[in-house]
Amino acid sequence: MRTVFALIAAFTAAGALAQPLGLPPLPIPEDNPQTPEKIALGERLFRDVRFSSTGTVACAKCHVPEEAFTDSPLTVSEGVNGLTGTRNAPTVLNAAYNRTQFWDGRSPDLEDQAMHPFLNPVEMAVPSYDVMLDVIRADREYARAFRNVFGVRAEDITMREVTQAIAAFERTQIYGDSPFDRWYFGGDESAISEQAKRGFDVFLKQGRCVSCHTIEQDHALFTDHRFHNVGIGMDRIEARAPELARAFLVAKSQGIDVDTAVLTDPDTSHLGRFAVTNDISEIGAFKTPTLRNVAVTPPYMHDGSLATLREVVEHYNNGGVTPADAPVSAFISGGIRPLELTEQQIDDLVAFMETLTSPEIEARVAAAARAEAVSGGSGQ
Repeated sequence: MRTVFALIAAFTAAGALAQPLGLPPLPIPEDNPQTPEKIALGERLFRDVRFSSTGTVACAKCHVPEEAFTDSPLTVSEGVNGLTGTRNAPTVLNAAYNRTQFWDGRSPDLEDQAMHPFLNPVEMAVPSYDVMLDVIRADREYARAFRNVFGVRAEDITMREVTQAIAAFERTQIYGDSPFDRWYFGGDESAISEQAKRGFDVFLKQGRCVSCHTIEQDHALFTDHRFHNVGIGMDRIEARAPELARAFLVAKSQGIDVDTAVLTDPDTSHLGRFAVTNDISEIGAFKTPTLRNVAVTPPYMHDGSLATLREVVEHYNNGGVTPADAPVSAFISGGIRPLELTEQQIDDLVAFMETLTSPEIEARVAAAARAEAVSGGSGQ
């Protein structure tokens, strides 16, 4: 991970973090400007396990820096007391570019997103924000840092300052400069293999991947920021979807907490964007995730149900069903239909997606894997 000292150096030299090749300018809210001190405070908050009911879970448990800010290889995330939710942890990498946060877009920005895991019963499960604020206010180092960064006394620290600091740290986790970027935007023909170049052709043409995982003239976020039903999870709720939708609307009108509902009940989780918008056309729709660093963040889809990139491509090649002979959901988004890719084209497409990993992320994940192998081999 970039160290605090490296971040300070970057700000001192350029006034802001350098813009990596392949990425657009970083959007930063006017009311939450970046500073090295705020970023350092946010990183400490991100890693602090005291903000959970058991004193064992931090933001960094589900968004592990050494696992590309996911909790790979877990299918769904684990919170306090080993409780599991219903969603696969999305990466924090480049999340600063997202127009909404979470798989269903229920948060508008990083600041709001940071509010939810602390209270969620299967994540950090504190009974109220006062619990963590009491910890922060009683910690002299925190009190000093919040005074320096936000100009507030310990007793005046609120969740607004806490989440702004966490979001500021998360906005430093931007990574481009992948082999694809060096080839496509940098003009280095040797940066990727001929197989990957063939895979990119599939990505643009027969695979139609670029329809949702978009590429612009001078950058690529590989997401349209929209929500689509691609068939995942619908086999579990298809027959009951109208009934589940009606029941959820009643519960929502009675004050049910959406954040808790989607992470504690699998059926509700598969309702997707509908749980946020109440729009029947968005049943089972989930946000298009970025493909950047996708090769090092398995498993895939909102429920972690597909283990490999090849399985993902096969799912789309089947027209949005897994296994291939499964019925197609009546709720599936338009445009999802069989691709008729050959085995070679599938391999090529996977090879292309493997070029989207940023070198620093690839090195970090590889180092963590080596360390785990050594630790496991020694019995520690």
